[in-house]
Amino acid sequence: MPQLRLRLALGLAATGSLVAAAPCDIYDANNTPCIAAHSTTRALYDGYSGALYQVSRGSDNTTADISPINTGGIANAATQDSFCENTDCEISAIYDQSGKSNHLTRAPPGGFDGPADGGYDTLANAKGAPITLNGQKVYGLKIEAGMGYRKNGAIGTAKDNDPEGMYAVLDGSDYNDQCCFDYGNAETSNTDTGAGHMEAIYFGTNTAWGRGAGNGPWIMADLEDGLFGGKDARYSSGDPSITSRFVTAVLKGQPNQWALRGGDSTIGNLTTYYNGERPDGYNPMYNEGSIILGIGGDNSPNAQGTFYEGVMTSGFPSDDTEDKVQADIVAAKYATS
Repeated sequence: MPQLRLRLALGLAATGSLVAAAPCDIYDANNTPCIAAHSTTRALYDGYSGALYQVSRGSDNTTADISPINTGGIANAATQDSFCENTDCEISAIYDQSGKSNHLTRAPPGGFDGPADGGYDTLANAKGAPITLNGQKVYGLKIEAGMGYRKNGAIGTAKDNDPEGMYAVLDGSDYNDQCCFDYGNAETSNTDTGAGHMEAIYFGTNTAWGRGAGNGPWIMADLEDGLFGGKDARYSSGDPSITSRFVTAVLKGQPNQWALRGGDSTIGNLTTYYNGERPDGYNPMYNEGSIILGIGGDNSPNAQGTFYEGVMTSGFPSDDTEDKVQADIVAAKYATS
């Protein structure tokens, strides 16, 4: 039963039997619950059977919701393939599985305009990133320049200096040096309101504000007016270049502490790249609580990347909790074919 994987993430129940747990079940069990859970590839709760994302087809401008094949399982790519046959299709929404309705839809204009009508961003090609989970076809969200998703007025996101965590599974081979392929907490005004007003995972090779070791790409933290791989604003020797095809990126923060972690989504454990004090000028934080995907906090829309799944939490998750989540991601068996 490939969709009902027995996950070791929560260890043994009192009866001695194995406990099944998806990422948000793990976070919930460790008192840092998901307040947003987004994926076009699979359910992030074992009990989730609702829609994962929405596609819109060009032939008649109608939409269809794509749900898991079964409860807690992977996305039903066959439904998308049938609906989108012989026509263009876009991903028009990525639904929040947490129950807080923090759904991601087309990003509006802000400090930068997108290329669509009214300055909005364009939407991702629904067929742009086919991969497999446990040998079965699913689709990722392939962001190109001009595309982006956002949820203003999100419920439950960290505000100001509140603790939070987040992770994303990304394509380690899809990136550029533009600003900014992000997932996480951002401004509510869609404009740059200053240092410390956002806390989001960044992936790419932009060096305008900082860089990691080697030539990149790097997992970094976009804290607004700065990309950080550590405390130093310009260079972080502990933030390595990413070489894996599928990468798990982890970011978390609380008062005067933040951490950056990463690993191969198909094998092995997470590595901590930085865990320590906030950079100068970023303590306290002034998080505003919107959620972005594929853009900067001010709607900077020139980056590219591919997103498969990610969550945001309330509270500062422990390394052990994140390691259990990583084990579940590995068990999902991300692959190119």
